[in-house]
Amino acid sequence: MLALTSETRRWEPRRLRLRLLSATAQIVTTSRRRHLRFARHWPWNDVITNALARLEALPNPG
Repeated sequence: MLALTSETRRWEPRRLRLRLLSATAQIVTTSRRRHLRFARHWPWNDVITNALARLEALPNPG
């Protein structure tokens, strides 16, 4: 919930699971890095990528 904004923060747990946790993605390993590649047709790709970007921007607590 920390990474979500505006209306996505008010989604019920069922809706959140349906839209975010059932996204189609592949884990792609190239050289020494791993990338999470989402399907282009998924309607909530921008919500997921924005949430991940906000989580990466948080300061490291440790």
